[in-house]
Amino acid sequence: MPIFEFHCEKCNRDFEMLVLGKEPASCPNCKGRKVKKLLSAFSHSSGGKFTSSKGSECGSCSTTSCGP
Repeated sequence: MPIFEFHCEKCNRDFEMLVLGKEPASCPNCKGRKVKKLLSAFSHSSGGKFTSSKGSECGSCSTTSCGP
């Protein structure tokens, strides 16, 4: 199911929402419709342990950076 992260420009809050089809998103706090979709990180499970896709919180190897 598509769960997206949004930022409400009316009340300046971030929130997550399940969006189906072309259903418009609205802020659950102020009901504002002026929201923008945020780029969000995903997580996955490996060996029963959840790992974020964010590089700074990775911790899955011994390197000091994930870049070339």
